Amino acid sequence: MKYSRLTKEQFEELHPEFVNFLATQTIDKAEWDKLKIEKPEIAEQELDVFSDLIWEGVLARAQYLEHFSKNHIFLFQCFDTYINSIVLKSLVPETDFLTKEGLQWLSDNMFTETIEMKVGKKEFTEERNASIFGLIQQGAFLSDGQLFKQINTIIES
Repeated sequence: MKYSRLTKEQFEELHPEFVNFLATQTIDKAEWDKLKIEKPEIAEQELDVFSDLIWEGVLARAQYLEHFSKNHIFLFQCFDTYINSIVLKSLVPETDFLTKEGLQWLSDNMFTETIEMKVGKKEFTEERNASIFGLIQQGAFLSDGQLFKQINTIIES
């Protein structure tokens, strides 16, 4: 397995797609039910293959990621061979970017000496989708890139 198996909730959400996937394997509902009982290891393999297909599609389309922690915000813009980053760090220890108040504080103090901002660019050292998946495993999530774009526009002007 290249990525990780989808959760039960994700499988439920993607039920129609999973049914179509099984159909491409010439597996109907009756055969799937039989497979789960008689050959659970093959059923597990099908779940893994489907999960990887879904992840591959999601990661291939990924353009922006965000990762929030108590004192840091990591913003990423993904390209084919590299990733741009903007890292915001609060120099005020009691700030908590995981709260609404912390984000309001960021908004009020964005361009003061209490916020350290670093911009970077990194070439992918492994396959692009695997690199992005690694960031997701560390807590990043896909985003529309609105925050990255807003801050990047201000930085560039």
